[in-house]
Amino acid sequence: MDVRDDTTPAPTTDAADTGQASPEVYRRLRTITVIATFGGLLFGYDTGVISGALPFMSRSPDEGGLGLTALAEGVVASSLVLGAACGALFGGRLADRHGRRRTILGLAVLFFVGALGTALAPELWTMVLFRVLLGLAVGGASATVPVFIAELAPADRRGRLVTQNELMIVTGQLLAYTSNAVIARTVGEGGVWRWMLAIATIPAVLLWIGMLFVPESPRWLASRGRFEDAERTLGLIRDARHVDEEFAEIKRRVTADAGEPRAGWHDLGTPWVRRIVVFGFALASLTQLTGVNSIMYFAPTILLDTGLGTQAALTATIANGVVAVLAVSTGMWLLGRYGRRPMLLTGQVGVTFSLLLIAFFFMVLPESPARSYLVLGAMLTFLLFMQGCIATVFWLMLSEIFPLRLRGFAMGTAVFGTWMANFVVTLVFPPLIDAVGGTTFLLFAAVNAATFVYYLRAVPETRGRSMEAIESYFRRQYAA
Repeated sequence: MDVRDDTTPAPTTDAADTGQASPEVYRRLRTITVIATFGGLLFGYDTGVISGALPFMSRSPDEGGLGLTALAEGVVASSLVLGAACGALFGGRLADRHGRRRTILGLAVLFFVGALGTALAPELWTMVLFRVLLGLAVGGASATVPVFIAELAPADRRGRLVTQNELMIVTGQLLAYTSNAVIARTVGEGGVWRWMLAIATIPAVLLWIGMLFVPESPRWLASRGRFEDAERTLGLIRDARHVDEEFAEIKRRVTADAGEPRAGWHDLGTPWVRRIVVFGFALASLTQLTGVNSIMYFAPTILLDTGLGTQAALTATIANGVVAVLAVSTGMWLLGRYGRRPMLLTGQVGVTFSLLLIAFFFMVLPESPARSYLVLGAMLTFLLFMQGCIATVFWLMLSEIFPLRLRGFAMGTAVFGTWMANFVVTLVFPPLIDAVGGTTFLLFAAVNAATFVYYLRAVPETRGRSMEAIESYFRRQYAA
């Protein structure tokens, strides 16, 4: 299913020309992207750091921990995810109402307060409270940052620029794994988890400062009737010869939407809107049901169950982060040569096979160092396909498929789905793996096989089209 059908007019400016942006313009775009994606870095760090902090938090209070049970570990890990679900839902609406830039500034403050609160938490429920607050920031960033970048990026560079956010997410996770291992070795006491959590305050401050110097999305400005500001901002991030054409396309779409009520649930009564939102929600939810965050959050716990010691498990987990960064970097390169659809389908085949391997090693081999490293190898293979193919395409497609008038609302709704699925997986994974061991990964493999069949039927191709052209395609394709 390709949006580049015969009824979709080709852009009048060819891709080769649009690719020749002046060095100054491209440098400005890259700088804006790096600043905005500090939200992705925080997303990655705050979700990844818990994997190394939990073993120390689970120790008794006398040893500097919080005395967490297996269920309490699941509650601590999943509380951020529950907050993120709410943050995504409301963050999208705030971004539509108050602007992408202003919303990200507010999220930076939440990131700081949440990180500081978790680092200083004296007992379980204070920790849970601040993890929920931190989750609001993570969810809001996950719904807002990709849309902000997509609306700033030219069509031919949208894939590369939007996937920078995914690269920053996995870089944040790698930073979390590395700092966890370093702090655990150097500090070496139960309260070490507080230092692990406190580090997240630093990028939060950098995000807030950086966003003070970043322009607002020209598409959001146009949607609020601020056409002069939109054209001026577009002039900062496009070569002069391309500004008029793109601004005219944006203005046509905004004018066509003029007079329609504010985006909300009533829009689901429109068939083509309903189809897009349902697809986005399904894509977001099924991405989490791959089981990726059971591996990213609980990698040390999984490796401990195979026979590794705590320090060895923390150190081995760094390999997860390294592979994720390399995989996303490779995926960004592949996106420039292949479409979204083939990459997504390839990723589903790869993660299903990897999960079957993990289950096999858990269920058949006896506990030994060899089993530990075979499981680690299968986990790394899983992450190679997950981060290189699925995650890069997932965030990119969500940022580009929704129509301008309800982009924040629809993105928030879809990302709410991803965080709710994440919440369920994070909550049930620790007790599930305690109860049935490797069979857990067989369940994930079955879900991924079914997901492949759904994607084969439902996923469109959006590569190389402006966001307005994608919207026009969906309006025609799903009009009834």
